[in-house]
Amino acid sequence: MSKHAARRAGRRWIADLAEMSPASFGLVMATGIVSLAAFMMDHQALAMALFYLNIVQYGVLWLLYGLRAWHHPRRFFGDMVAHLTGPGYFTAVAGTGILASQFIILQDNLAAGFVLWLVAVVLWIALTYTIFTAFTVKHDKPPLDRGINGSWLLAVVATQALAVSSALLAARIGQPQRLELNLLAVAMWLLGGMLYIWMMSLIFYRYAFFRFSADDLTPPYWIDMGAMAISALAGSLLIEGAPEAPFLASLLPFIKGFTIFYWVTGSWWIPMLVLLELWRHGYERFPLQYNPLYWGMVFPLGMYAACTWQMDRAMSFEFLDGLPRAVLYVALAAWALTFFGMVRKIMRGRGAPPA
Repeated sequence: MSKHAARRAGRRWIADLAEMSPASFGLVMATGIVSLAAFMMDHQALAMALFYLNIVQYGVLWLLYGLRAWHHPRRFFGDMVAHLTGPGYFTAVAGTGILASQFIILQDNLAAGFVLWLVAVVLWIALTYTIFTAFTVKHDKPPLDRGINGSWLLAVVATQALAVSSALLAARIGQPQRLELNLLAVAMWLLGGMLYIWMMSLIFYRYAFFRFSADDLTPPYWIDMGAMAISALAGSLLIEGAPEAPFLASLLPFIKGFTIFYWVTGSWWIPMLVLLELWRHGYERFPLQYNPLYWGMVFPLGMYAACTWQMDRAMSFEFLDGLPRAVLYVALAAWALTFFGMVRKIMRGRGAPPA
């Protein structure tokens, strides 16, 4: 390749960054939770391979985010305050929290886990109050049917990712930080549930009372289920931490009830979402091709496997063991297909961002 051609390719690559999805950290979310679910179900080699891959993906995505913000600041920050794209940035919070959980569980590396947890906290505060304040005060707002979709629930996932990583850290350190982290975990767990109720009410209203086309059914609608699954996972970790934390023990009946509530709600969504996908790709003949938003479908599958496995043990049910294992295989297949689609797109040179 000549120097002129190389420079032209470089300029095109930088230009392509403008189109990078704000929800690209969904790749880290999906890989991380599939890794954790695999570790839970005794697939340690697979879990570790995905863990190391996730570290690389996390670093590359931050590099691409930084380049996009530097070269295309208007698009980068404009997407942040747009109703349909802004919530996608919460994948950076959730991805950071899930990677923190991987370091804590897979390597017992509390130092790395704490640093990533702290990064997630800072990102959560910055993005939450930037995005939702902008949505509130901006003059030009889209109508409900054009301004909301399942990606809004990424705010719930990000909040619950903090609950999960806080609970994991609290279980491994002493007082007084344990009490403080447990309180933060419970607060994030409850706030995530409240955010889900607010947002899901609007999303369900949009489902039922506005025209719904195949174009509208984007993969992030699977977060309808994934947000409840990560809420159930956080609740299960709080239940398991209760014997060592009197503060949690006093709330145990409440936490158990809401954990089952979250899990049942997430379970209800699965047949509904499958039927909608069959309608989209079967009846409406919508083409099935790689889109970075498909990581928003892989993540809920992996999270449902993980939360069901964890809840089965936290509640001492001991009869749900087969369900999370079956869902894990589905999540692994979905991850492999989506990853293959991503690599294929990169190899064909259709866009710089890897996700």
